[in-house]
Amino acid sequence: MKRVQSDMDVVTAARQRIKNVFSNGVPVYMSFSGGKDSLCLAHLVLKLINEGQINPSLLTVIFIDEEAIFDCIEAVVKAWRKKFLLAGAAFRWYCIEVKHFNCFNELTSDESFICWDSSKKGSWVRQPPPFAIRNHPQLRPRIDNYQSFLPKVTLDGIMITGVRASESVQRLQYMAALNMGARGMTNKNMIYPIYDWKTVDVWLYLKDEHVDIPIVYLQMYQAGINRNMLRISQFFSVDTAACLVHMAEYDPGLMERVIRREPNAYLAVLYWDSEMFRRSTHKRKELEGADTKDYRALLKEMLFERQSDFFTTEHKRDIAKQYRKLFIRMDSMARPRDYRKMYEGLVAGDPKLRTLRAIYQDISCAYVAYAKRFRKGGDANA
Repeated sequence: MKRVQSDMDVVTAARQRIKNVFSNGVPVYMSFSGGKDSLCLAHLVLKLINEGQINPSLLTVIFIDEEAIFDCIEAVVKAWRKKFLLAGAAFRWYCIEVKHFNCFNELTSDESFICWDSSKKGSWVRQPPPFAIRNHPQLRPRIDNYQSFLPKVTLDGIMITGVRASESVQRLQYMAALNMGARGMTNKNMIYPIYDWKTVDVWLYLKDEHVDIPIVYLQMYQAGINRNMLRISQFFSVDTAACLVHMAEYDPGLMERVIRREPNAYLAVLYWDSEMFRRSTHKRKELEGADTKDYRALLKEMLFERQSDFFTTEHKRDIAKQYRKLFIRMDSMARPRDYRKMYEGLVAGDPKLRTLRAIYQDISCAYVAYAKRFRKGGDANA
């Protein structure tokens, strides 16, 4: 993975990328979530509009409302909707039945959470705003997720989003491997103007530009969540369930609404420091004691001997198939810690295969390092 040092700071580079996108004269769509990265991108775009450097009539801001979000996020998005409308841009607020993975429904073999589920109106976490778009002819309700829906409605233009490479090893790998070619964009006409920003760049920009942030960031930080883990999204994914652990402390009313919508959400509070959420904390070690499990043997049983007992849905079987390939390919190189990660990825759920890709990366890098030490005549076990 090659890194190139630039003589341009990340803010200047992001502004130039945005101007380049608008210079094509085609429709520009901006994905907006109300989170910290999204706020940086929105502020950059709005500032360029106010400076007269880009044409607001080309811009359409898209917000996919996931229903189970913080009230302060809704307030922030409403404020930015007003700003963009006043600036001459369009703003589409979708409250539609898109599908998410739900890590709390393992017990009922129902792995999905349907946003704005029409069959559960009485238990919605929030009510949709009156101006929200409730359906779309290109949407397959209850089947599409927002990642598959957005490319359909932005096909005639270029989409920009606040995704950053430093958020995870998987995103870094993905962006490094993108075949940008002469077009300078992905095959989905997507551009990432702040892809090279680090987390400190994000917070510094918000501070320097006096951008109001959702109060929940401060509440989560005060509750002890690491600043690198301050992620706000719908609450039921294994990657975002951390916000539920302390929610009752800083927003008990919202927690009550969340549990009414998803009764199993309380499991995050009870079992956060456990294999259910792939945790490896000191608290878990204290609770469970010495780990004597043979994870390789457990994986063999799950993946080869009793698949039907462990993987009871089509989605789980698809995930298990990928883990089976991982086990076969990496068995000669994997370490005990790698087998444990595989096991916990299967137990907790890995809907986007992020854990699987991270395991591939970890094993491969460790094996390369081992080979280099062995070739130089050093201690290969060091």
